[in-house]
Amino acid sequence: MTALQAIVMAVLQGVTELFPVSSLGHAVILPRLLKWGVDEKAPDWLAYLAVMHLGTSIALFAFFWRDWLNFGLSLVGASGSRAAKDRITFFHVVLATIPAVVAGALFRKLLGDAFAAPAIAAVFLIVNGFILYLGDRIGEESVGTLDQLNWKGALAVGCAQILALIPGISRSGSTIVAGVVAGLKHEEAARFSFLMGAPIILAANVYEAPKLMKEGATLGAMAVLSAVVAGIVAYLSLTFLMRYFQKNEFEALSPFAYYCWAAGAISLAIIAFV
Repeated sequence: MTALQAIVMAVLQGVTELFPVSSLGHAVILPRLLKWGVDEKAPDWLAYLAVMHLGTSIALFAFFWRDWLNFGLSLVGASGSRAAKDRITFFHVVLATIPAVVAGALFRKLLGDAFAAPAIAAVFLIVNGFILYLGDRIGEESVGTLDQLNWKGALAVGCAQILALIPGISRSGSTIVAGVVAGLKHEEAARFSFLMGAPIILAANVYEAPKLMKEGATLGAMAVLSAVVAGIVAYLSLTFLMRYFQKNEFEALSPFAYYCWAAGAISLAIIAFV
């Protein structure tokens, strides 16, 4: 992989992992459209993607460092109503990560082998657009905050995260929609999605790394470059998205739905006829 290709993939990862448009779907589709000749099942390629995700995870922890600090303080003895609310939110984040951890351990390879084809990823990108669009329609009256989220809502958001195992379905998109359906306003649903995204992305890297290295994967300078660029772009994406959801409470997901429909349809056309 050239430096230019590495930077393009890193920018793509930093944006699409957090924007509700599926980073995995784009990572499957783009190399095919640009005819890079990438073996998307090779250990080196999977290790490369894992390192880029690690950069994104670090950006998530860095952006929400105050939340994680407050979580830690609330667990080691901080008192008061704010600390009590932080403890509840932390336990909701932990609860919401469990379904995806279990499903990922059991079905990740099966789903990856079954759906890691550019055409299928493009189809599910279109499906992702419908999820976002319907989420806006269903959640028009959602105005709740994280303090009002109960354990059932947190678990439902966690279950929605399982859909992201399918290339083309966005992790942030499915969880934000689930949060909105559970009664959270868009900004709060996005915050919860990003808070639960940091540990789950990090855990996936820790889980996959030993297996990839055992299979002979290697990491070169391009992987390190991509991780750094992906982390920087992810941080900038977070800054934009949190402001965006704050200013656009209603119909906030629909523009991303339109993009997914267009990107999926155009990708299918190119794959079919070129």
